[in-house]
Amino acid sequence: MDLGLHDKVAAVAAASSGLGKASALELAREGARVAICGRNEARLRQAAEDIRQATGSEVLPIVADVTDPEEARRFIEQTAEHWGRLDIVVTNAGGPPAGLFEDFDEKDWLDAFNLNFLSTQRLIKAALPHLKKAGSGRIIAITSVSAKQVLDNLVLSNAVRAGVHGLIKTLAQELGPYNITVNAVCPGPILTERLIALFRRNAEAQGITFEEAQAAWVRQIPLGRLGKPEEFGPVVAFLASERASFINGVLLQVDGGMVKAVM
Repeated sequence: MDLGLHDKVAAVAAASSGLGKASALELAREGARVAICGRNEARLRQAAEDIRQATGSEVLPIVADVTDPEEARRFIEQTAEHWGRLDIVVTNAGGPPAGLFEDFDEKDWLDAFNLNFLSTQRLIKAALPHLKKAGSGRIIAITSVSAKQVLDNLVLSNAVRAGVHGLIKTLAQELGPYNITVNAVCPGPILTERLIALFRRNAEAQGITFEEAQAAWVRQIPLGRLGKPEEFGPVVAFLASERASFINGVLLQVDGGMVKAVM
């Protein structure tokens, strides 16, 4: 299937590794020109080179921290300036720390809100003039299944990402008249550095082995295994494509069936 992404311009946040990198890789594989950002310059440049080598597409690495308003704005502006347009924005950031409600103080909550909610808001706001100018656009937020079914020991993620989903549903209504679709992709247990760190924390907290902590998660997944980043990226690419032109306001799980909710 031709997704119609050839020569489209995409900005993918937090793409040095994990799900951001997997998303950027798949967009580039489909012919999009992709800008990626991250805080660590060495890892970012390596990710850009990996994507170039795998796809032959143009990749622009921009060192930026999406928790900083000016750096997030600069990432979007440099992307649009470099290629003269912007068609696709993929918002993404690392997850907040794992833990229980009583583990965190007000600063922790503010940091989590800045990391996951405000980073999404500021990237979208910076991108809107460019998407409107293009006459259409795709906004895809990488969130978490924790916003659809709360997860143990992830109170910050459970609460803050639910707010992101409220924003996505609202923007789908507001931006639809501009031919801009707004959707979220909600990863479940996909084998990334963050998930490995969560397994380690759970193992330590519960006095069990890493393997036992991992197995406890796998038991919740009807497919009986963890997901892989390369199974996530194509979902983002599809939502960014011309083939998804009538999909708007969707909060799409990629979780092997773990979430049991019907909504």
